[in-house]
Amino acid sequence: MPTTTRRRYRHDTPPPRTGSSETEILRGFLDYLRTSIAAKVDSAPEPQVRTSAVPSGTNLLGLLNHLTVVERSMFLGDKVTDWQATFQAAPTDSVADLVARYRDTVERANKVLDKCTDLGAPVPRSQPGRPAPTVRWALTHMIEETGRHAGHADILRELIDGTTGR
Repeated sequence: MPTTTRRRYRHDTPPPRTGSSETEILRGFLDYLRTSIAAKVDSAPEPQVRTSAVPSGTNLLGLLNHLTVVERSMFLGDKVTDWQATFQAAPTDSVADLVARYRDTVERANKVLDKCTDLGAPVPRSQPGRPAPTVRWALTHMIEETGRHAGHADILRELIDGTTGR
């Protein structure tokens, strides 16, 4: 729980104005959500950023770690054997470390997506024995996944220090 009731408001960033193509819209909204969640975690105080104020144990740093792993799995082909473990950051990871790792992963994922011109084609990743989803499905799933956890992050950050807004 926050130790102070003083609220820190950020100005909300409105949804993006994208181009009119389906690809521009999907990628624009995904990048908007990616930026939002990184900003929500960036500068969050230790140790509250890794402790939970909810019964599920969800914490702000764990959410960003999870989203980093999801991006790596979806677009870079990393194999994940224990999804639940991705919701915890390593004790040695700082806020700055994880935010930088997430942003680097997003940049690498975007380089893969830059080469994808057909939304109906499979995501170009190498996971033998496992069919890749279409680019359209992957983008839609990442919008849903990132948006869901960005909402969790909004609540957790407000509980930590009263900071609200996108």
